[in-house]
Amino acid sequence: MATMGFKLKVPFPRRDKMMVDLVKDSSGLEKVILTEPRGSSAQVLLYGGQVISWKNERGEELLFLSNKALFKPPKAIRGGIPICFPQFGSFGSLEQNGFARNRLWAIDTCPSPLPAANNVSTVDLILTPTEEDLKMWSRSFELRLRVSLGPGKLTLIPRVRNVDTKPFSFTFALHTYLSVSDISEVRVEGLETLDYFDNLHQKERFTEQADAITFDDEVDRVYLSTPTKIAVIDHEKKRTFELRKEGLPDAD
Repeated sequence: MATMGFKLKVPFPRRDKMMVDLVKDSSGLEKVILTEPRGSSAQVLLYGGQVISWKNERGEELLFLSNKALFKPPKAIRGGIPICFPQFGSFGSLEQNGFARNRLWAIDTCPSPLPAANNVSTVDLILTPTEEDLKMWSRSFELRLRVSLGPGKLTLIPRVRNVDTKPFSFTFALHTYLSVSDISEVRVEGLETLDYFDNLHQKERFTEQADAITFDDEVDRVYLSTPTKIAVIDHEKKRTFELRKEGLPDAD
């Protein structure tokens, strides 16, 4: 099990008196809307199991969604928090970032037990392989995702269950697009002295020398063995994202 947390009328059984609604958007895709009493909200598409919006109590959008994003299956949606499985990036023989991000997920009506989540609005999703998926990647699996919204916090808990007859390996990522101001005003702390693969230099391995990561040009790296907390500081917006994780060793 891995977790990733980002701090800062109807339908399903509600465990916690928070609001959970299932609606269709303008493109006809079904999405779950989570809200909590202080006013923050999140939207999760069943297509891709993808969080496409997270707003704070002031209604400010905290995730980036491209204005060129296409909500037309089987196209992947650029923005929010795409689920990369069973392959991240080009680290394998499958399509870039795997197929989970452009498959239709389902509401998980019988999720496996997790610790009780209090004072949060929650939805559980599940993805199982189609016949076409098994032709591309012949492993039987259940990929579950819990998305929980609380005051100032969004938590994603993905879990992969092997229901095959033999072991298999995979790569996985929550490929998060955060909404920031001018990129030159942003810095990332917590990655100093770590090794990374630079995707702009044929995945060559380097060691980070800077005290914090800043941006004046394109950057595409995978940092190895990252700490449980990373901070993304946006000086212009005077906002800090704290990314906390368990069970996911690296960061992109």
